[in-house]
Amino acid sequence: MIQKLVVVMLGLAAFAVGEEAKMEIDNAWVRVLRVKHPPHAKIAMQQHPAIVTVFLTDAHEKITGADGKVRNLDLKAGDVGFREAGKEAEENLSDRPIEAVMIELKPGAPKSPPVALDPVKLDPEHHPVVFENDRVRVIHTLLPPHVKSPMHEHPHYVVVYLTELHTTMKMGDGKLVDNPRKAGDIGWRDPLQHQTEQMGGTPAAEIQVELK
Repeated sequence: MIQKLVVVMLGLAAFAVGEEAKMEIDNAWVRVLRVKHPPHAKIAMQQHPAIVTVFLTDAHEKITGADGKVRNLDLKAGDVGFREAGKEAEENLSDRPIEAVMIELKPGAPKSPPVALDPVKLDPEHHPVVFENDRVRVIHTLLPPHVKSPMHEHPHYVVVYLTELHTTMKMGDGKLVDNPRKAGDIGWRDPLQHQTEQMGGTPAAEIQVELK
């Protein structure tokens, strides 16, 4: 069974690209990092931009704000976090590493074009919204075996694959695209119109972070 997502107002701390952070995407809209915090790692107080975080593993963390207030977080793989720009320190309280995808929202990014064929309105059962504000809309796309979506549109968006899946995408111009993915894969897509069909025999899921 696919886990129901939980939105939390915090996420992993961002830091320079290196051994624990691999940059996956960098464009005018976002910088996307794959972040791994070793067991009991301590991340020093640092400034961060507005961030959407998709957790790929469970996480048990201590968060210390710039005001000295401390909070503990217990998160599950697949949970989604959002936080505005600010300053925080973090500590992994677990004996296991934490892995997450961090989507840093760049200030002054170009606006995405309007969408007419909204998947949330056309197929709400398989496209529930888990978070939305004036900058992003986060969709938890649910793909039962062999489900076919209606033709729909997206603005610029980042997609994080929570499970292995295999879809075919019929584009607005009629072109067919084969799209096999592994759990944890990350992709960037410019605005597009498409219809998807889930080719696998088991349920699949992904997170779509649409940029406004």
